[in-house]
Amino acid sequence: MSQIDIRQVTSGDHAAWLPLWQAYLRFYKTELPEVVTHSTWQRMLDPHEPTHAALAWADGKAVGMVHFIYHRSNWAIENSCYLQDLLVVPETRGTGVGRQLIEFVYTTAKADGCNKVHWLTHETNATAIQLYERIAERPGFIQFRKAI
Repeated sequence: MSQIDIRQVTSGDHAAWLPLWQAYLRFYKTELPEVVTHSTWQRMLDPHEPTHAALAWADGKAVGMVHFIYHRSNWAIENSCYLQDLLVVPETRGTGVGRQLIEFVYTTAKADGCNKVHWLTHETNATAIQLYERIAERPGFIQFRKAI
């Protein structure tokens, strides 16, 4: 594999980002209205929004994406960073791109004054869990939620 370049998305990256976003939604067997996808993209480009995104590039092709959101915490003065979405294209999995994307988030969040990065994954995502257990701690919390 060639050199991986990871950088924040720009307005010119939409055509590269959209197929990755759609693949991510398919992986989790979900669909979103186009208006949500459009809004998500606009938020990632707005410097006043807490939502950020980066793409991993190899040979001029986007091979991975990560979305992360800064938010307040009642447990610290500094913001926390929620790594919300992470995807690496199947043909690039296992080459370190996922780890590089997470480390990009670590570095960016630290530079922006956050005190931690946290995320969730589905319990069946064994491949991702193997990576996550090497680069982060598993605190033991269980998620509960209710759509409203």
